[in-house]
Amino acid sequence: MDIATLMQSLQQTADTFTTQDIVLSTVLSFVLSLAIGWVYKTTYRGTSYTQSFVHTLVIMSMVVALIMLIIGSNIARAFSLVGALSIIRFRNAVKDSRDVAFVFFAMAIGMACGTRFYQVAIIATGIISGLILAMVRMDLFAHEVRSQILKLRFPAGMPYDTLLAPLFDRYLNRFNLVAMETVQAGTQTELIYSVEMKEPGQAQDFLADLGQVNANNKVVLITGQQEVDL
Repeated sequence: MDIATLMQSLQQTADTFTTQDIVLSTVLSFVLSLAIGWVYKTTYRGTSYTQSFVHTLVIMSMVVALIMLIIGSNIARAFSLVGALSIIRFRNAVKDSRDVAFVFFAMAIGMACGTRFYQVAIIATGIISGLILAMVRMDLFAHEVRSQILKLRFPAGMPYDTLLAPLFDRYLNRFNLVAMETVQAGTQTELIYSVEMKEPGQAQDFLADLGQVNANNKVVLITGQQEVDL
């Protein structure tokens, strides 16, 4: 049996789509999801970027396209697929809500390719990607964040409130104790504050003075608290 005969016999079992549909849907979803991945990488702001997430977007778009081809207009297949997928449990937490938007973006393009709305997939990818890039370049809805995270440690039993009060009055507009815990087998107390400095340029002096009152233990001042895990 030659290749042409084999493909013809396979085609008879899948009369709702052709081999060309399979190839075009898969390749187009791959290409468009590469564009989505590039937009995600270009516009990402933060410290938790992972290559595997972008790979996941590409793979998911192609798989969704394949699923939509398989389902077609067959309601029985759709219910069977829902039942099969319902046993899957996803335990990875999404840290950034923006990542969820890109997941749905890739899924939507995969669905468009799988249902053979190729023009919709191409145009939608171009428009949405362009608008995302424009929002990032124009820095729309940006909010100046002056708050920072201050993490420092004191030997257990030291009166940190009394020691920190003069420095906080000198350098900070406001401060708020976020968390406190014992570390190093109870020999030290770690404090986490949300702070706002009067003069950001005095950060080095602030850290040096803190080191003098906490016996030169750990002192960390983190900028961009919305992008880090405490």
